[in-house]
Amino acid sequence: MDIATSTDIMIISGNSHLELANLVSRRLGVKPARCAVSYTTNRETSVQISDSVRGKDIYIIQTGSKDVNNNIMELLIMAYACKTSSAKSIVGVIPYLPYSKQCKMRKRGSIVSKLLARMLCSSGLTHVITMDLHQKEIQGFFECPVDNLRASPFLLQYIQECIPDYRNAVIVARNPGSAKKATSYAERLRLGIAVIHGEQKESDSDMVDGRNSPPPSTSRSRTMDVGVGVPQHPAKEKPPINVVGDVGGRIAIMVDDMIDDVASFVAAAEVLKERGAYKIYVLATHGLLSSDAPRLIESSPIDEVVVTNTIPHEIQKMQCHKIKTVDISILLSEAIRRIHNKESMSYLFKNVTLED
Repeated sequence: MDIATSTDIMIISGNSHLELANLVSRRLGVKPARCAVSYTTNRETSVQISDSVRGKDIYIIQTGSKDVNNNIMELLIMAYACKTSSAKSIVGVIPYLPYSKQCKMRKRGSIVSKLLARMLCSSGLTHVITMDLHQKEIQGFFECPVDNLRASPFLLQYIQECIPDYRNAVIVARNPGSAKKATSYAERLRLGIAVIHGEQKESDSDMVDGRNSPPPSTSRSRTMDVGVGVPQHPAKEKPPINVVGDVGGRIAIMVDDMIDDVASFVAAAEVLKERGAYKIYVLATHGLLSSDAPRLIESSPIDEVVVTNTIPHEIQKMQCHKIKTVDISILLSEAIRRIHNKESMSYLFKNVTLED
């Protein structure tokens, strides 16, 4: 890939995903900068950049892997080190933005992704490149430009080239919330869609925290004399699990933005198998595959789990032969090239919908 021959571009990487950083650097024809990220005896993060960054465009490649909190501290310290060393611009290339699932207020919790966005901007980042945010609105938390790239073209290409007889497939939404993403995939592949309804979703804790305490039953206010007070919200009952759509004798392809705890995917796969699906694929951008995910996938009806390399998962692939990887380094390198050469980013979003 051709990039400006000037030496004013520098690629810096933390410890989160060295393989991806090397792939991007190789595609750009740029040698990674010498940067040592280590930990002191009391587990403090130490960053030492050996090359000069003064007046240069810095691209820091750091994703959210298993050691997420150390990954964040490495990124913050690397960005601040470049800022205090007079770098011209500092672009954070964060393929998987950690804490992106904590983007809504939950009872007395907090919107952690907004806090992280402010910390990243305060550390010195002038631009952020990421991929398939859990919620698109997270871009609004940042005080700097954010390019939210999409992995859907790579996953669609995988379906067309690597799934035999994909014309006999149906795109499955694991729950009603992911129906829009499934519809987007189905429309571009000219396939049907099915939705799993009644699946057990992650819900807020039912612990007694004072929010369910009823108001006083007696009141001297004249406005409360006409009724019994504040009406109680009826409890929401989940319907029995069901598949809306025909999957009998078809290939079922579940799509989502990330795979972390695979228990819900395994449960959905078992239902699809009962309904007659003869092959089951799971496609997602971010393969966190936490805990004992490889073991659960290996013993499940799922035939293949396809994820991109936004997160390193080589150990999980050794534990489970069903996990496949799609390389997206060419997309990140092209985004870096276009930003560095001040070219339009529109080509990278061609035919991409909001639902991707």
